[in-house]
Amino acid sequence: MAATWHILREDDALTLARRLPARFDFGAEAAFPPVGRLRLARQIRQDMWRALQNLRGFAPVVRVETTSAGVQVRAGGQVDGTFPRQRAADTVAALLQDPAHRARWIAYAGGGRHG
Repeated sequence: MAATWHILREDDALTLARRLPARFDFGAEAAFPPVGRLRLARQIRQDMWRALQNLRGFAPVVRVETTSAGVQVRAGGQVDGTFPRQRAADTVAALLQDPAHRARWIAYAGGGRHG
């Protein structure tokens, strides 16, 4: 069965979520240059899922908001039940700051439209 992903568009923001309503039980933020929001969100979601796939009950959420300097990303998600909140947030923060991931995401999302 294919996974259903919800894409919410509102003004200058796009939210990619596994479940609705989208909820951030934990997360981290990072700034990026102007790139395609949906492409960036999808790439971050994939790598965040790989990093946190053993987190039981995890449903990823990525919000990408256009700013005057580029885009601001908030990544994290919802977890049903108890979980190591700080460790999960630290994992996402490290992922968002990793130079190799950032370079790949920006290269992939840079050629897309800014949707």
